[in-house]
Amino acid sequence: MIACFDVHYGEDSARAATVVLRRWEDSTAADQASHSVTEFGDYRPGNFYQRELKPLQELIARIHHPIKYFVVDAYCHLSADRSPGLGAYLHELLPVGSVVLGVAKNRFRGSTHAVELFRGSSDRPLFITSIGIDYECAAKHIESMAGAHRIPSMLKMADRLSRSQAT
Repeated sequence: MIACFDVHYGEDSARAATVVLRRWEDSTAADQASHSVTEFGDYRPGNFYQRELKPLQELIARIHHPIKYFVVDAYCHLSADRSPGLGAYLHELLPVGSVVLGVAKNRFRGSTHAVELFRGSSDRPLFITSIGIDYECAAKHIESMAGAHRIPSMLKMADRLSRSQAT
């Protein structure tokens, strides 16, 4: 199964959310969940993972599906020399055989290593990196996701869920 994640920050808490899919092209979620934490780090450019990792870890521990693919709103590698990004740090915590796909909305500090994926009629790319499969394969998976716009529908759903009130 595939789990798409996002994290949203309020003043006193961070809310991680996931939307679980059976297949890349699914337009409806098999499941969804969210979890809030009150302890998370400050935002520091280049160390984004320090803020995101704890909310994601706590949410992943609550998922009761066998997830193989973990899609995060971040880079797996920050540079061609594979400097670790959030996806790499997350991958270290996951079961062996897990695959992490990073889908970033903005280029990181002029890096050129990520696959640029143009979806819909957008002239702005998504920046795709991965661990466990090559970048091109990861980009094909993200390209195949439901939705006619730049951001796949299920990634938008995870974003909306992370911004919603506790359920």
